[in-house]
Amino acid sequence: MEKLASHIAIDPNIRFGKPCIKGTRIAIVDILQWLASGMNNTEILEDYPLLKEEHILAALAFAANREAFIKIVAA
Repeated sequence: MEKLASHIAIDPNIRFGKPCIKGTRIAIVDILQWLASGMNNTEILEDYPLLKEEHILAALAFAANREAFIKIVAA
């Protein structure tokens, strides 16, 4: 997990502080939305040559880790 996290940066001056792949303006949410829309890893990597397989895995790991901390509060 730590190795994957090294691919992600949060900079308030890039994409309004959204978590992004380091050295790019590609946000984690972008990758997740592409996957959710049905794109596979190969298609994403072809369309965005700055990305590598480990970047996609880092985005998934980031989302999974973040999900683990979400609490649902009953109203």
